[in-house]
Amino acid sequence: MIEKLALLEKRYVEIEEKLSDANIISDIEAYKKYSKEYKQLTPIVEKYREYTKAEAEIEDSDKILATEKDPEIRELAVEQKEAAKEAKERIIEELKVLLLPKDPNDDKNVIVEIRSGAGGEEAALFAAVLYRMYTMYAESAGYKTELLYANETELGGFKEISFMIEGEGAYSRFKFEGGVHRVQRVPETEAQGRIHTSTVTVAVLPEVDDEEFELNMDELEITRHHSSGAGGQNVNKVETAIRIVHKPTGIVVDCQDERSQLKNREKALKIMKSRLADMERQKKEQALANERRSQVGTGDRSERIRTYNYPQGRVTDHRIGLTLYSLDSFLNGEIDEMIDALIAADRAEKLKAGEGI
Repeated sequence: MIEKLALLEKRYVEIEEKLSDANIISDIEAYKKYSKEYKQLTPIVEKYREYTKAEAEIEDSDKILATEKDPEIRELAVEQKEAAKEAKERIIEELKVLLLPKDPNDDKNVIVEIRSGAGGEEAALFAAVLYRMYTMYAESAGYKTELLYANETELGGFKEISFMIEGEGAYSRFKFEGGVHRVQRVPETEAQGRIHTSTVTVAVLPEVDDEEFELNMDELEITRHHSSGAGGQNVNKVETAIRIVHKPTGIVVDCQDERSQLKNREKALKIMKSRLADMERQKKEQALANERRSQVGTGDRSERIRTYNYPQGRVTDHRIGLTLYSLDSFLNGEIDEMIDALIAADRAEKLKAGEGI
């Protein structure tokens, strides 16, 4: 690991020199590429330099202890050595985490799709609760949200809603939200006061760049239709809504948020591209599943990942066995504690598997 870190530091210094080269500065694409690599290497190299400093302090302490007779100086040298050894051990663990393979999608924007599952209108109402939770969290974290498509019910729920979350690191924060979310509560539509269990499915798709995935337009069937609101009531007499069908897979994307047909078409193509790219990604991950299976999944939509229990005021993530008794604040977008725990569990699993070292 230390040899690898020494090579990374050497590369870091090389990039530092390139970034001050006039020829690189004048080449926008090259400068952008080197800046990105420099940014990725910075935390690793800074931590490695902390490690070499701790190593040097241990060596200095050993030299003093080998030659010095004064008891007070020797005592200080022993203290310095112990502190440096503790620092070195801590830094090694931190370096192991920093050297874990980085998910190439982590810095990307995400498309979140929420669909009501079992439970009829109650599931649709909870889909609206989750949409509110994610948008409140995104706002508090400094991300920008943009509605892409909504199929609203008469009571204000959603059969389906998709939206974009834009900002650096968006995927890294949302990627563990994909799966089946279960809610246990007395429905607003239930007069008897019985607790019902309903489900909502969440999909989290990293936004796909044009260079990464190319759509075959011959495989798409694109049609226009009227935008409609709850209960099928027309909200726009002009055919601005766009429906795209991917003929080989049958995947359908609707987009009607914008009044401009061109903008709806653009958004619908973006969603279709992300869905197809995600399908390819899941196929590849499935092929590797027998070799290594992370305890924390990032998108198996058949996997029940979380339960929201209203009577007990708790939310439980079944993948890591974490229960928080703060349901109200959680549904108001205060979900950092859960996200941080999921990220930590994923890192621990990767470290256990020896990845990155």
